[in-house]
Order: sequence, then C-alpha cells, then structure tokens
Amino acid sequence: MLGRVGSVFVREARRQLASRHGIERAYHVSSSTLAPMFFVRPTVMEMPTRSMQHLVSWSRPVHSDLPRAYSPFAHHMSTAAAEPAEEEDATPAKDRKLATVKSGSEEKFVKATDISSYWGVVPKVQHKEDGTPWKWTCFTPHETYYPDVTIDLEKTHARKTYTDSIAYWLVKSLRVPSDMFFKKRYDVRAMMLETVAAVPGMVGGMLLHCKSLRKFQNSGGWIKALLEEAENERMHLMTFMEVAQPKWWERALVFAVQGVFFNAYFLLYLVSPKIAHRITGYLEEEAVYSYTQFLKMIDEGHFQNGPAPSIAIDYWRLPKDATIRDVVMVVRADEAHHRDVNHFAAVSPLLSLQV
Repeated sequence: MLGRVGSVFVREARRQLASRHGIERAYHVSSSTLAPMFFVRPTVMEMPTRSMQHLVSWSRPVHSDLPRAYSPFAHHMSTAAAEPAEEEDATPAKDRKLATVKSGSEEKFVKATDISSYWGVVPKVQHKEDGTPWKWTCFTPHETYYPDVTIDLEKTHARKTYTDSIAYWLVKSLRVPSDMFFKKRYDVRAMMLETVAAVPGMVGGMLLHCKSLRKFQNSGGWIKALLEEAENERMHLMTFMEVAQPKWWERALVFAVQGVFFNAYFLLYLVSPKIAHRITGYLEEEAVYSYTQFLKMIDEGHFQNGPAPSIAIDYWRLPKDATIRDVVMVVRADEAHHRDVNHFAAVSPLLSLQV
C-alpha cells in the first residue's frame, strides 16, 4: 500500500515539475530516492484536511531563469549534467551566438544551447579596459601584463662547478641539431621550441607540489613561480602559432621531441632539481640569443614585419598598431626573466638536492 502511494506521489511530482518548468522529464526521481532528493513541506490550503496537502519544493539552481533541467540537491551528483530544456528557436545552430541572460543587475553570457558548468553557474562576462568583451578562453584579463623590456639581455651565468659545465655543454650540443633543422626559419624555430620550453616549469612545479604534500611543508612560492613560467611559455606558443602554421610532420616531431624531453627532464629533476634548473637557465640563454637573431632577420628585411597577432596585443597589452618585431622583443624579455629565475633556483636553499 505504501509503495503504491509512493509511486503515485512520484508521478504527481514529475507531472508538476513538467507543467511548471516546461521539462519533459524529471531526472533522478524514484520512490527510493524521493525523500533525500526533495524538500516536502506542508502548505496551507483552503481545504478541510491537510493529510495530502504537501507540495514538492524544488531545489532550484543559482540562476533560476536559465533554460535548463533542474537537478536536485547538490549532494546527489552524477557523472553528467542535466540536459538543457529544448527551446522553440528557429535560429540555426550554426548561427547561434552568445546569448545574454540578465540575472538581477548583472549581465552574463551563455551559449544558447548549453550551460557552461555542471551547476548552471554562468561565468561572469569579462571586459577589456576599453569596455569591449573579452574573447579569449586560454587566459583571462588579470593574467595580462606590461612586459619589462629593460632587463639585461647580455647576462650569462659563469660556470663555477663541474655540474655547471656539464649543463652548459649539454645545452650547446642540443643547439647543433636545432640549427641544422631550422636554419634561418626563426619563426618556425620559435613555434616548435616553445612546445618544449613549457615542459621544465610544469615538471618542476608538479614534482615540488607532490613533495610539499608528502612532507607537509611550504614550497617557498616555487610551485606557483614554476607553473606561471610554464603558462607564460605556453602563451608564447599560442602567439607564434598565429605567425607560422605548423605542418603535419612538424607536429609529429613535437610528439617525439616532447615525449623524450619530458621523461628525461622528469628523471633528472628527481635526481637533482638544481642541475635541472641550471640546464633550464642555459636553455633560456640560448632562447634569448635565438630571438635576438630573429630580430636581426626582421630588421634586415628577411622576414616580413607584419601586424602582431591580436592574442599577443591583449596578453602583453601592446598598442593596437604593434608589429611582429614588438612581439619578438617582449618574448625575448620573458625568456630573459626565465633565465634569471632558473639560475637562481639552481642555488636556492629552498630547493633540496632531491624531491
């Protein structure tokens, strides 16, 4: 008897949900999960008895005006978000742009056919300083900055120990095949080498993160510094992809080189983080030299100094009329900063001999 009454109540709950919110079906509703998934409250009605005067109070998401199927309580998570409700929209799917949804006094953007997060919380619309909408998803406005191009570009680390000499000559030996392969194509060289340059910061940050968790100790800020370095190198790649489109065999080369370099650097960092950072410091010195040669090619007219990619203008806050030469200059300054950070990490007492 109780089971039959419960099933009737479930069907009535589903019917009310569909009629009130235009939803074809209510997810996760069954007689066994009804109690923990819905608030059931008595409601005063103009009827002589209150034995059946219970209405289901739906747990609505943060933005209740969004066209979506309402999931029940937050603690009942599933592996897939609820499907959005179908809308009577004759606009073709390919022509649907970002739709504006007003929530109180705040405007938010969502895709016309999708919700951007599991809980239905739409990300806040971000704008540039001039008020125009922010169009990039690979970085946010607070990650942009004005580069310091006054940094000393001629600085090099003098070899003092035998490990310094090993790191120095190892990097010099790696430059030989690079020069033979790329020759004077510095735009392609920059794009391809940035796929490798972002590896040391990520490997170091990851291993220091694990070390901090194992030993219950602070990293002294090195985790964040190294991960920011890796992200900065990745943005270099995103920029040069707009300048030189990689060919299929160059993409295949990235798979091979990155796979070998990642595992080799990972093992080296496990043995000695300081030697690994010394090698990275010398790699950055070579990067500074390569970008200096790139600038000479532009100044001599061997490479067209076209307009800077829009992603570079927004990331480094460059002027609207910035050129490729301006981009190379700020990237070279970034590499010089990475050079100093890694050479300092090689002698930092916060980085022990082993992770």
